[in-house]
Amino acid sequence: MLQSLKILATTGRQTIPDVTTATLPKSYRGRPVISDTTCATDCTMCKDHCPTTAIAITDHHVSLDLGACVLCGECADVCPEQKITFTNDHQLATNDRSALIIAEGNVSGISFDPNLVRSEITSTFGSSLKLRQVSAGGCNACELELNACGNVNFDMGRFGIEFVASPRHADGIVITGPISLNMSEANQICYDAIPHPKIIILTGACAITGGIFANSPALQRAYVDTHHVDLYVPGCPPHPLTFINGILTMIRSRRT
Repeated sequence: MLQSLKILATTGRQTIPDVTTATLPKSYRGRPVISDTTCATDCTMCKDHCPTTAIAITDHHVSLDLGACVLCGECADVCPEQKITFTNDHQLATNDRSALIIAEGNVSGISFDPNLVRSEITSTFGSSLKLRQVSAGGCNACELELNACGNVNFDMGRFGIEFVASPRHADGIVITGPISLNMSEANQICYDAIPHPKIIILTGACAITGGIFANSPALQRAYVDTHHVDLYVPGCPPHPLTFINGILTMIRSRRT
């Protein structure tokens, strides 16, 4: 009983009437923000402690690649100037890879460019989208969160978005994991089996950049470089709300 009350006090009620306006507890580690305060002379502690080399320092300016970030919080913990902080913003998905590069002084949310959305996506999948999920060497964290998207509190199916068992029944492929050498061919076979038009969604830091496994000889990531990616969903793992809102933004977008 006490444990249940503690969870309720921390996370609030689990029912989510409107996923597009839902907020997460302040304790949730979401979108990072980098202040424009001056770093200590030649300090590179945030970069040195990053496990995925997501942080770059150029001309004393710090940037963070959210596509590689595993949201571990190490950079914020070791920075003596508290230059990097994490908000509870879960709206992280984008169709523009460059939008995942967080620059100093940028306190706005992750941008989404409606002009990059292919016209057939909104015209064909606006009310119904079936997805085939492929775990390409993942640890099962992203896979578990995607499974949670169908829970009653998120209920992704109410928007016509569902995971299906066969690529022949799918409109797109959702890739999790760093794309291991053993899964590279299987991933391509699955993609080829999906009828046109089809979309590609990369979910999690591993899928977007390789995550903590980047540059490993056990990976074969040529697929990412040779195919058009329609949606990037960063995180380690991404929250179900991040995934659902990213897809809703994509299929509901209209070119300006």
